[in-house]
Amino acid sequence: MSEIIHTGKASPEQVTYANMLFYGCWGGLGLMAVTYLLYVFGIIPPHIPLDQVPLMWSQPVGTYLELGKVPTGWGWSVLILKGDFLNFLGIVLLAGMTIVCYIPLIPVFMKRKEFVFAGLALAEIIVLLFAASGIVGGGAH
Repeated sequence: MSEIIHTGKASPEQVTYANMLFYGCWGGLGLMAVTYLLYVFGIIPPHIPLDQVPLMWSQPVGTYLELGKVPTGWGWSVLILKGDFLNFLGIVLLAGMTIVCYIPLIPVFMKRKEFVFAGLALAEIIVLLFAASGIVGGGAH
């Protein structure tokens, strides 16, 4: 039986991933805070006026979507310049950080001729992008 020796040190790849995730998550949270303030203070006009939000939110989702003319799936992206949809940018950043963090690992693995790890990182990126695309229609909007 072979014994696994732990040095207690993270590999450079783990440190790269962790640093990118750390700063990306704080960046996403900061972006959400800034875009929320732009929305609440009316600096960027919303798609649905603030005085109509309580009325709209009390409706079933189908009614809300119809009355508010809110697109489903990735359709929200056409409303990105509206205050109430601008904060989705921070959410997208947070949700996409795993994909972003895997990208710089592929060249490192390739350079070290660790093709299995490079392939797994690439496969992870492809699967996550495919899932986020909404093509399969499950779980998204």
